[in-house]
Amino acid sequence: MIALKLVRLIEANSQELSHGLMEKILSSERSSDYRKVPEMEMRNAVVDIYQHLSDWLLTKTDSDIELRYTRLGELRGKQGVTPSHFAWAIVLTKEHLWGFLQREAFAEHAVELFGELELQRSLDRFFDHALYYALLGLERARKEAKAA
Repeated sequence: MIALKLVRLIEANSQELSHGLMEKILSSERSSDYRKVPEMEMRNAVVDIYQHLSDWLLTKTDSDIELRYTRLGELRGKQGVTPSHFAWAIVLTKEHLWGFLQREAFAEHAVELFGELELQRSLDRFFDHALYYALLGLERARKEAKAA
């Protein structure tokens, strides 16, 4: 399956992808709140997405995504990351990944194009759900902070 080959390509290049993404997130004013997050913690979170993408796309359930990203949203909320900056980091993650795939795995045949579309659908679903649950976690952190 072509989509699986593309996911493996992403995983094999996870360190390079992670480094480039961190630079984009930390240099963008739209995600500048991430400068409050400890660098190693942020690096581990970014590497985890790219290194284990096949697990997230193929074996993890919506409940798994909910658990991971609700907790991450709560953590980022406690660290002072605003929802808009969190959302922009997710957008940058997706855009950075697509830029990589366009450079490394441009489709030349209809079968490859179908594989890329299949991958895109899976990636969009994953990142959209991750964004929703992370924002839910951010909202919970805000409520807890107000109640305290």
